[in-house]
Amino acid sequence: MSASINKPRFFLAIATLTLAFAVQAGSPPELGPVSAIKVNAARAELGKKLFFDKRLSGDVGVSCATCHQPKHGYANPDALSKGYPGNKHFRNAPSLINTAHKKVWMHDGRLGTNLNDVTREMITESYLMNMDMRIMQERLKQDMDYVKMFKDAYGKEPSNGLVRKAIPEYLQTLVSQGAPFDTGKLSVSAKKGLKLFKGKAGCVQCHNGPLFMDGKSHNTGVKENFQVFLDPTRHQAFIAYASFMGLENYMNLKRDPGTHVQSHKADGTDMGKFMTPSLRELKYTAPYMHNGMIKTLAEVVAYYNRGGDNDRNKDPLMKKLKLTKTEQKNLLAFLESLSGKPLTGDQYVWSKPYPKEYDAIPDWLEARN
Repeated sequence: MSASINKPRFFLAIATLTLAFAVQAGSPPELGPVSAIKVNAARAELGKKLFFDKRLSGDVGVSCATCHQPKHGYANPDALSKGYPGNKHFRNAPSLINTAHKKVWMHDGRLGTNLNDVTREMITESYLMNMDMRIMQERLKQDMDYVKMFKDAYGKEPSNGLVRKAIPEYLQTLVSQGAPFDTGKLSVSAKKGLKLFKGKAGCVQCHNGPLFMDGKSHNTGVKENFQVFLDPTRHQAFIAYASFMGLENYMNLKRDPGTHVQSHKADGTDMGKFMTPSLRELKYTAPYMHNGMIKTLAEVVAYYNRGGDNDRNKDPLMKKLKLTKTEQKNLLAFLESLSGKPLTGDQYVWSKPYPKEYDAIPDWLEARN
């Protein structure tokens, strides 16, 4: 005698299996607006002041905003970042808009815990802000304005742990606003571009969800920026990074390893992979790619249209798109529609003066007694 079937549970099970198969089939997350994040106003204000304060760096020469500039979408107009005085960085500074929505950070995806850890690395790393957080804590305690702000925000005196909480609180205020894509005010050209984005161009395979990124790494064939290896001030930063990350034979390495720093595949097939970047706020964040090798957004579209450049590890998803000139213009129009209002007002930017304690040394390599 057969057992009776509980119909509601049966159909629920079928629906669940159908959904599971759909997820396995690889349907990308829906495109959509970025949600705002509720923040504590006092803590975000404190984080804003800290973000623009050069006293958080070793010789008070740079702040977070030195590389992540508001008028450039909290990215940087230089192909490669400046880094700490006396050396330079070996990668392009990514935008911090919507960074609080990410699950993984850095071009190589090496940080995947929280913004607290990201903040700590940015402040303490020798080629970035080069700050001993114990010294930073004492500097802040000697500024009565900071003492009051920490008291109002957290009920405690300044500490390095609270700095690592306050800056991420501020970063949560940096969320895309008013992009034509989000407001439904797409031009005719941008609407055609959206259709291409989802269809013929295939961009949605990697650029999906509200941030237009898949959280994965890919090798798209981007050419190396050899200034990293030809400029000693950049190369020394690269060596420090490579050594710390345990890279093999790093003194002879002449390419950015990307996410190889996580997987360390013996055959090197993961060399040159980088995390898919968000497509939000592209109007403000040129130049593009992890090393700033592509200057304009139109050149980015042309780059993907030809299937990228040559690399033995290039992702098989990279194929010639065969878009016409008109289709490329339409795709460009859509990409531009993902940029909203610039976050440059007083709500986001600290414009009050800071106490001047002593002059920073602009270039430690040229320092003389």
